[in-house]
This record gives sequence, structure tokens and C-alpha cells, in this order.
Amino acid sequence: MNDTPRHILYDILLKRDARYDGKMFFAVTSTGIFCRPICPARKPKPENVLYFSDADAPRIARFRACKRCRPETRPGSPAWKGTEATIIRAMRILARGDSPDSMAELADELGVSDRHLRRLFQKHLGRSPIEIRNENRLNLAEAMLTDPTSQIADIAFASGFKSLRRFNTAFRQHYKISPSEWRTANGHTL
Repeated sequence: MNDTPRHILYDILLKRDARYDGKMFFAVTSTGIFCRPICPARKPKPENVLYFSDADAPRIARFRACKRCRPETRPGSPAWKGTEATIIRAMRILARGDSPDSMAELADELGVSDRHLRRLFQKHLGRSPIEIRNENRLNLAEAMLTDPTSQIADIAFASGFKSLRRFNTAFRQHYKISPSEWRTANGHTL
């Protein structure tokens, strides 16, 4: 950081350039806080900024880590990823066969409110957790429907639906035909 002109470093800071995330840190002398270049906080005056190439140097210089961008965490850790880590964990839980039935249970397992969880899913995936869960269950059901010896009711319960009626409704909404019609149309009948 010593050989790079200060105005270029400050420009990286103003642009919140993600290419320098984890490679450059800045400390603000007026607040005593150090951040990552992508921090969403209001940017300081150029004369109040010190630049560092690693996260340990600002701590040694007695600066506190920012609570918004968490510069003290290592790259790739859940704290570094932020809300993306919550979405990744939620997707893993929803992919399990025994995923929670209600979004309140899922949110509780993740340690967030169900409203916040719905907001995160909408922001990152453009769909609700219930839509993702039903899609996972329907994909599993579709794979099981290829076995002509399996009963549709057994497939409904094995894929995670609590009732045959809910399974049929979800299947019809997604595929525009019933499970038995799908089985017949795809040649998976006895």
C-alpha cells in the first residue's frame, strides 16, 4: 500500500471495489474504526483515512473492527459472506428430506425471524422459501413417479407432503397436470 498513491486508494474506497476486498483495509482516524473497501458505511474524508494491506495491522494500531462489514473475519467464512451464508444454510435444510413444515420453524433453526428469512430469499433468489421447498419436494416426487410400482399416495408422503391433496394441488400447479396424468404421459405405467 506504501507505493500506491493515496488518491487511487481513496478512489477504490469510494467505488467500493470488490476486487480489493480482503486485500486492502482502511481505518478512519476520526472514529477509530477499520473497514473493508466494500463497507456500506458512509465514506470518510480522505484526510481521515489510513490504508493497510492486512486485517491485523489496524488492530495493532488500536482500531476497532467495523460491525457492518466485519473486516476481522477471514474471507469465505459465514461472517464474511453475511446474509448469503444464511441463504446457503437455508437451502441445505430445504434440500433435506425432513425439512421443517413451517417457515417459522425454518427461521427458528437458522436463528432469524421468518419475515427476515422471506426478505432474504426474495432479495437473493427472487422466490419464497415455501416455493423452493415445494420445488425440491416436487423434483423428488417426479423422480419417484418413474417407478410404476409405487403408489402415488406413497410418493406424496415420501417426498415430504403431509397430505395427498396438498401433493396433487402442488403438482398440478407446477406441471399443469396431475401426477397420474404425468406418469401416463411419460410412459411410466404398468
